[in-house]
Amino acid sequence: MRAARLTSPGTTVTGAAGGADPVVLVAHGSRDPRAADATRALARAVSAARPGTPVWASWLDHTEPGPTEVLRQLAVAGHRRAVLVPLLLTAAYHHRVDIPAAVAAATGSGPPLAVRVTDVLGPADDTPDPALLAGLGRRLGETWPGGLDASRRGRFDALVLAAAGTRDARARRSVGRVADALGAEFGVPCRVAYASAAPPAAGVAVSRLRASGARRVAVSAYFLAPGLFHDAVAEAAGAAGAVAVAAPLTDAPELVELVLRRVDGRPVLASTG
Repeated sequence: MRAARLTSPGTTVTGAAGGADPVVLVAHGSRDPRAADATRALARAVSAARPGTPVWASWLDHTEPGPTEVLRQLAVAGHRRAVLVPLLLTAAYHHRVDIPAAVAAATGSGPPLAVRVTDVLGPADDTPDPALLAGLGRRLGETWPGGLDASRRGRFDALVLAAAGTRDARARRSVGRVADALGAEFGVPCRVAYASAAPPAAGVAVSRLRASGARRVAVSAYFLAPGLFHDAVAEAAGAAGAVAVAAPLTDAPELVELVLRRVDGRPVLASTG
């Protein structure tokens, strides 16, 4: 029987004739089509950086296909192993609950498939990955003509790291570790803000830094894709006097490197059908 023919944003695969295990990227999903476009662009960039590795994009909500569908299709096509990378910046509810459920649904019946789930893209321990910090630095540099100069002086004297937001205290602490590391990287104070679920909002964080004496506050976007949250952060921060708001990470080369590090690293969850 001939294997099914599958098409992903980065590759076309006919069955499983050896080679690298397929990589399935799993994003949160959004009603904003720009978010799905960004995930597809990242899938293409990861595929280009790792020739011969099939790379698939999937979403937990709002956009098809979901990870369960992709994993089932890979199994039917003859693959026996796959690596699933959560495109999440914190290890909160989606990582703890939704992704394990999707893997269990995919591997509970049909052809056997061993799925290795990697760490999220945010800090897996107490230290943010250098590639993540470099990607955030790249996006900050893109907000000024010519980028940030070597000394990184004069562009801003304080930073806000704006994240989507979560009620999970452990996840918020991981965002705080990124803010601390980013501030140390640039030699300025860096405070966290959230677009939802937790205070302070981006505009409040900018205002507090300005009230404490900062004259030029920039905002680093702790987002993987554009959407309503990033739009709201940019509007509020600008109204509060921020001198710049960085774009989301999307398909930055440093994010591609980070994804591949997760692919090559240790698993945090495994399920075998």
